[in-house]
Amino acid sequence: MRYRVRHLTEYLYVAPVTLCYNMTHLLPRDTPKQRCLSRNIKVSPTPIYHSAGEDYFGNETYYFSIQEAHKKLAIEVESIFDIDEQDLPNQLSLQVPTCGELRQMLAYADTPELRMVKEYLLDSTHIHRSAKLAAYAADTFADEVSVLQAALDFTHKIFQEFTFDATATSISTPAEQVLEERRGVCQDFAHFAISCIRSVGLPARYISGYLETLPPPGQEKLVGADASHAWFAIFVPELGWVEFDPTNDLMPNGQHIITAWGRDYADVSPLQGVIFDGGDSQKLNVSVDVQRL
Repeated sequence: MRYRVRHLTEYLYVAPVTLCYNMTHLLPRDTPKQRCLSRNIKVSPTPIYHSAGEDYFGNETYYFSIQEAHKKLAIEVESIFDIDEQDLPNQLSLQVPTCGELRQMLAYADTPELRMVKEYLLDSTHIHRSAKLAAYAADTFADEVSVLQAALDFTHKIFQEFTFDATATSISTPAEQVLEERRGVCQDFAHFAISCIRSVGLPARYISGYLETLPPPGQEKLVGADASHAWFAIFVPELGWVEFDPTNDLMPNGQHIITAWGRDYADVSPLQGVIFDGGDSQKLNVSVDVQRL
């Protein structure tokens, strides 16, 4: 399937910003099932300096600085890519290790791949392991259960027990609070799943990107109605990183478009940087369109 994604980000300031330095994670990366055919980024006002690059995790980055006064910053990214649907892993037909076997492999980590994966066992900016989170996930990720089956069951558990609520949390809401309130958005559910999985000694990483949304039957799709999305992946030997979407209770295949991945949201935030002046408040507008071609 071929898609065009248009992502528009606008910051409106109450007073002029005199200088800014920024880095974006808005240029989608290539993966074994996703090929970016073209990508274009436009920044207004025009940057005095800009540079494309790649971060530690292999994500596409774009640095820019603006040295003219401005009360509005606009960043528009348009990308076109092909996404292949693939046969999803089947835990019944594959020799997938159990959770106990994977924990044992990681304890010895006798290959470069396993040693690199251990990075995703640790705490990070938004991920903090705890006994409470481990207790919530312990039965699902029991030693005798296959890693794939456990991840599928845990994805379904979050979907069944948690409620999508865009007003309940913020980016800094800790996983234990999400557990107590059982509410949040895709970002919270991804962070929560990763926090629980790492708390039981298994590696998980955060994935950001887009999800194609379709209107109800008989209705036209609204411009700008799509949004950024977040999900997680767990490492399975021989298969690599296998993705799961607890917000929608499924394994991504075909309609999920990956922008970047890392330990958590802090590694892949769409825009981060420093501004000088700009007043004491700002307004953010984001519009996303995912279109099948």
